[in-house]
Amino acid sequence: MAAMSSKMIVGLGNPGPRYARHRHNVGFQIVDELAQKHGLDFDKRQFKALIASGVIEGQRVFLVKPQTYMNLSGEAVQPLVSYYKINLADLMVVYDDMDLPLGIIRLRPFGGAGGHNGMKSIIQRLGSNRFPRLRVGIGRPPGRMDPAAYVLQDFSPEEEDVMVQVRDRAVRALETWLAEGIDAAMNAFNRAQHALGT
Repeated sequence: MAAMSSKMIVGLGNPGPRYARHRHNVGFQIVDELAQKHGLDFDKRQFKALIASGVIEGQRVFLVKPQTYMNLSGEAVQPLVSYYKINLADLMVVYDDMDLPLGIIRLRPFGGAGGHNGMKSIIQRLGSNRFPRLRVGIGRPPGRMDPAAYVLQDFSPEEEDVMVQVRDRAVRALETWLAEGIDAAMNAFNRAQHALGT
């Protein structure tokens, strides 16, 4: 039998309990939920990242939470991709996006960083943007609030009610990607969704 190729799902965030519930940490939150659902533990530390590994939807998967802080995420992701010989089409990065309203998720097969520093770091270190990503809407900051301060806040109680559903939907989208590929996941999860307040 041929060796099973591995897939890697990277959730972006900042390490440590003080950041855990922040808007900027939805990537961590979603891979945590995926790991918990499938009985996987982040019990390995390698290349500046915490790793949980196992089989999900018949695929061998590495779940990754970089411990570098957001802006240096590529310093963890690139060595792991190289070490585990992950094809870029089999690398999924999950991260927060202010350009999408809260309540909306979007899968794409590749693309730019869209101003997200964690993604900029990964694209720079990999030398390519040709890998799938799951963007999770967090909405724009109110008024003239500094975006950097906004992403480092917890969700409000009202927003958290929405995010419970969003995180579940994102986990199901990742399972679909693992089982059926990016096109099937986009078809199933990029269509009609409702933003908060609509």
